[in-house]
Amino acid sequence: MEMISISLCFATILAFLFLKQILKRATTSNRNLPPSPRRLPVIGNLHQLSLHPHRSLRNLSHRYGPLMLLHFGRVPILVVSSADIAHDVMKTHDLKFANRPKTKAVDIIMNGGRDIAFSSYGEYWRQMKSLCSIHLLSKKMVRSFENIREEEIVAMMEKLEKARSSSLPVNLSESLLNMTNNVICRIAMGRKYSLEENPMDFATLLRTMMELLGAFPFGDYIRGLAWIDKIRGLDRKMEEVSRTFMEFLEGVLQEHVDEGEKKETFDFVDMLLQIQRDKTNGFELDRSDIRLIMLDIFVAGMITTYTTLDWAMMRLIRHPECMKKLQDEIQTYSRHKLYVSEEQVESMKYLKAVIKEVLRLHPPGPLLVPRQLSEDVKLKGYDIAAGTQVLINAWAIHQDTTTWGPDAEEFKPDRHLDQPLDFSGQDFKFIPFGSGRRLCPGIGFAMALIEVTLANLVNRFNWKVETRPLGDDDQYYLAEATGIEVCRKFPLFVFPSLASSTL
Repeated sequence: MEMISISLCFATILAFLFLKQILKRATTSNRNLPPSPRRLPVIGNLHQLSLHPHRSLRNLSHRYGPLMLLHFGRVPILVVSSADIAHDVMKTHDLKFANRPKTKAVDIIMNGGRDIAFSSYGEYWRQMKSLCSIHLLSKKMVRSFENIREEEIVAMMEKLEKARSSSLPVNLSESLLNMTNNVICRIAMGRKYSLEENPMDFATLLRTMMELLGAFPFGDYIRGLAWIDKIRGLDRKMEEVSRTFMEFLEGVLQEHVDEGEKKETFDFVDMLLQIQRDKTNGFELDRSDIRLIMLDIFVAGMITTYTTLDWAMMRLIRHPECMKKLQDEIQTYSRHKLYVSEEQVESMKYLKAVIKEVLRLHPPGPLLVPRQLSEDVKLKGYDIAAGTQVLINAWAIHQDTTTWGPDAEEFKPDRHLDQPLDFSGQDFKFIPFGSGRRLCPGIGFAMALIEVTLANLVNRFNWKVETRPLGDDDQYYLAEATGIEVCRKFPLFVFPSLASSTL
């Protein structure tokens, strides 16, 4: 009798699972889904990703269209590759698409998404973004740190002056990274944290973090294969990066608490601690939250700035006619001056066009930060289900020949002189920092340093690069690293010489 009961139960379970699959297929077949490439069992379309997903996804979109549905394991992924669909996602239906997916990297590194960039859409996120926009990243606050930017740029230029007398090439990428690191550390934490003072290698750790946040762990999409992530050391790397950064940032916080009123400078950490002590704003901020805000400042402020400057210098060196045009413009505003001020930079149209073209060809996050749909929506006639993750391929949108012309892949800053595009996310042909509710709040913070640094580098020096083997230039200078933020793969070694205007 027991065997009959067990058999009946087992048969009932099998019948239920079978009927569930049939009903699921019937429901799915009634929906009008976006075009999809054929997927493999279990892994779905994961095999169609390359080391540079923005490139492989653009290639797929050329075949299946600018709105494409993929499946990474069990997870549906909507890929957006055109300006008009990006408009629908980030403006028309922005609220529905404002959420963030929960991934293993975000869970481990960002404490489950308690930071600004990766937190779920809701009251906590609104308060955190408001805190940063009003108190940390306002125009007034950005302007107040002009002296720090100038001091660190001048220090970098002096080192380059000394290095140019040598016949050896200078690692400009390293110089830019160190300068950016010094600026961010001083603004955010009150002083420099150099490698001599602190054994933590910011550059390596941040690069590792970018790779981990941009990875596609098997466990996020196929639960049964999560063990592969452990075997290849992905979980361990995430835990190590998180622990190292949090221990360092906790030490910085404790330094500020111990110094208290004795501190001579007032930085981001001081401001956050003051907000924490102020109970009248109705927003409770604990030390963990402060650490995560500081981590966001590092990721968004340091990496984005350094990456854009590195790509900009590489592009200008490889296009000497653009370099000369920029030098001529700068010299009309800063004749016979060794340092170009931020006030002078504000009037330089070609400088801004160069930076826009760099951000068009090399948006810091080519796929932006992933979104997740919170409720069902109709998009361009297609049915998109709640829970679908969304990748907006800004890099593909910036390379769209129907928008930018047949020379879309070429570096031509002049194309921006007659186009009033900015970084505010209002024109969806050009979205290097995203748009809508999830627009990056630190644009002004990053651009202030990018503009004045680039102007001074171009004004003070002429630049040459090492001669590469025949046909190897593009493979070396245009090679991309991997990760959620895409910097240059190889360091930029240069030979600086004094520009005629400074002789």
